[in-house]
Amino acid sequence: MSETFCLGALLAVTGGFLDAYTYLTRGRVFANAQTGNLVLLAMNLAGGQFQKAQYYLIPILAFIAGVLIAEVTCRCFQKGRRLHWRQIIILLEIITLASVAFLPAGSWDMAANVLVSLVCSIQVQGFRKINGNYLATTMCTGNLRSGTELLIHFLHTRDLFLLRQSLSCYGIILFFLVGAAAGAWFCSFWGIRSVLLCCFLLCIVFFMMFFEPHSPGKKHALRLCARKTVILKNCYFTASVEQDWETNEHTAFSFG
Repeated sequence: MSETFCLGALLAVTGGFLDAYTYLTRGRVFANAQTGNLVLLAMNLAGGQFQKAQYYLIPILAFIAGVLIAEVTCRCFQKGRRLHWRQIIILLEIITLASVAFLPAGSWDMAANVLVSLVCSIQVQGFRKINGNYLATTMCTGNLRSGTELLIHFLHTRDLFLLRQSLSCYGIILFFLVGAAAGAWFCSFWGIRSVLLCCFLLCIVFFMMFFEPHSPGKKHALRLCARKTVILKNCYFTASVEQDWETNEHTAFSFG
């Protein structure tokens, strides 16, 4: 369930909302991705402004800490029976964002941005696939590249699977934009408290993960069809592997 498009769409809405939130209410900072902070860190270090460089170093370290938290959670709770380890990191996100909502604007903006960076890194590390496609729900650059690449491959091969994967990438981008627009609208009314809406969305994600996309009680084993596109010297081959859901045995393999 953690790789379904519906769940990824909700996470993307949350990611877009958080970007708008930190920019509009927390000092015009984009806390989701760290490329800008890395550039500004390097510029200030080069200019000898070491004290100002610390301002950009802290959210970078928070992002690293988020990845570490997600990985440790995965290793410690991977075999959990009651809760999936991804549900645990969703709970961590909810608690963290709820605390951000009550940090005063102005003097506490840095702390708020650091916590949002932490949340985004936990999310991007914990949810890296949607429908088998590597996608991010807190940033769009990689998704835009992947979607365009898959679209080009579809135009060459006419493989509808590639088209569906491409549309999945663009769909996640669209939901990210919806989240950003919603964030801008709600921030104008509720200010720093508007981040609580992200907590609500993450609660929906949390409960969605209790439901499997398929019923496990069927007599016959369910099968997944996964296709991989192999690019060899500008020649495209589509490999179709039909895989048994329960036994993990390959039952068919074909090139087309």
